[in-house]
Amino acid sequence: MTANRIDIHLVQLVLNTIAETDSLDMLANQLTQLFVGALGIKGASIFVLNPASEELEVLANAGLSKDYVNKGPILVDKSIRLASNREPVIVMDTEKSDRLQYPKKAKDEGIRAIVSFPVSVRGRIIGALRLYHSKAWEVSDEEVVHLEVMARTMGIALMYFRLATALETVKETVEEIHSVWL
Repeated sequence: MTANRIDIHLVQLVLNTIAETDSLDMLANQLTQLFVGALGIKGASIFVLNPASEELEVLANAGLSKDYVNKGPILVDKSIRLASNREPVIVMDTEKSDRLQYPKKAKDEGIRAIVSFPVSVRGRIIGALRLYHSKAWEVSDEEVVHLEVMARTMGIALMYFRLATALETVKETVEEIHSVWL
């Protein structure tokens, strides 16, 4: 039996990164690099959902080629074929799966396994966390629990940054209006 790659120490690293970062772009980049380095995997991506187009848009990635990242739109209902990606999807071996939207691109990239977790807040999907491995990968039940905790925490962080950005915009608008009236 092999030791879990995804353990409480990785959860702690992710939580510390989220707590100490003050920029959404920096956070997403640090997290993808952290996953690749700590897990020794091929790549990692964090996506945000564009509700108008129902597409997952790349917020950050590490370890993946531009060709793979820009392979085409990632449609929620077609990407890793599961209704709206509301549940974690673990493709242990891409060569034995028919659930990929772009199977040839995955093969060309050297991706053999994909672990995908929805990033949600209050039951609403707002993005996805994807981990890519160059080898077949069996994820344990304990690792699934840890990934779910990290994905939920990422959802809270994404909402925080969206709210902080909105508040900053409101503040700037109020200041602008105030300066006009004085």
